[in-house]
Amino acid sequence: MDTVVKISGVSKRFGQVKALERISFEVGRGELFGCIGADGAGKTTLFRILCTLIVPDDGHAEVLGFDTVAGYREIRRRIGYMPGRFSLYQDLSVEENLHFFATVFGTSVEENYDMIRDIYSHLEPFRKRKAAQLSGGMKQKLALSCALVHRPDLLVLDEPTTGVDAVSRREFWQMLRRLKENGITILVSTPYMDEASLCDRIAFLQDGRLLGIDRPSGFAGMYRRPLFSIKARNKHRLMTELRHFPHAVSVNAFGSEVHYSDSRPDPDPSEIQAWLVSNGITDALVTKTEPGIEDTFMMLIENET
Repeated sequence: MDTVVKISGVSKRFGQVKALERISFEVGRGELFGCIGADGAGKTTLFRILCTLIVPDDGHAEVLGFDTVAGYREIRRRIGYMPGRFSLYQDLSVEENLHFFATVFGTSVEENYDMIRDIYSHLEPFRKRKAAQLSGGMKQKLALSCALVHRPDLLVLDEPTTGVDAVSRREFWQMLRRLKENGITILVSTPYMDEASLCDRIAFLQDGRLLGIDRPSGFAGMYRRPLFSIKARNKHRLMTELRHFPHAVSVNAFGSEVHYSDSRPDPDPSEIQAWLVSNGITDALVTKTEPGIEDTFMMLIENET
């Protein structure tokens, strides 16, 4: 597989803060590659380096075969970039924004309309509306249309679904899958673990460090501890008591449940339940569960700590 993005030992500091520390990985042509991590993990800094907006302090990065420092002009012509913050012209209409970005790249909307048809069709009824008056989901579609209007070889999306509703998030990822099927390489960052499973491969970032990189199914297979899903009315007290259990390794909230991992190879859930009852939690329901991507991410963070 051809390499579209190659990052080798990239580091970046802002004053005393280490935003990135010796990051290395590659993205192949046609991949939908995800960078997953919480706020402050280094995702935006990494993407800004790849988009030639800032330079690394150490290491080397290539995009489409061009060095991100020496070849920045070539890279900018060949990529589409959608920053995390909506950055189009609020006082221009939908169609004015789109025509402007097409002109910047020396093309036209008519010439490349087939590239954006599926996305822009949702916007056409509002093409005369100013960008500032669009909903979050519509702004998202407009920004993606503007990033695609020049037929880029690589699409870089920095937390594109942050702050939009669940339906818009789902629609957006359906659009990304269709773009991938058309041969576009996509590099996307997100803080949402449920979106990680939609990528071909994912890289976990935490505090500027790369914790791991694999397929979603590969990450799920990394989790080796016995894992239990535990429910009780008082979740806060449940977590407190579980952390005092002698064999507890990790205790994390997962929605209405608590995921508990045990240090023993084959613990009996009835023993855990009996211990909780002896400590005043009589309504706990303990069941064994399969680890997901978020469980593995939490495990990797705990190992780093």
